[in-house]
Amino acid sequence: MVDYFLYNERLGIPIPCFHQDWDDYSKETQQTVLFHWEKIRGRIPDRIAELEDHINSKQALLSNEENFIKSCELNSEIAELASIINDLWLWYRTHQDISEKVHM
Repeated sequence: MVDYFLYNERLGIPIPCFHQDWDDYSKETQQTVLFHWEKIRGRIPDRIAELEDHINSKQALLSNEENFIKSCELNSEIAELASIINDLWLWYRTHQDISEKVHM
């Protein structure tokens, strides 16, 4: 399965990395990839919760921060974490599109 997934440092999960069009893979390969993706996908909510904890910690720091530059840095870090969460939700929903193609 390593050939079909590549670890993404930013997201903290492996994501699909195909070397050809999805429809060019055999049905057996598609099913195997989908099974593996379901395992990865199942960990996404936990990864999101972890990032939300980081956001909450940074927001707590921000609420007491008096240094403007440090406040801007914290805001930027919070925005980046929120962006990662958004991307993780997009990947979480990706399965629906792929599985619909398999069943067609």
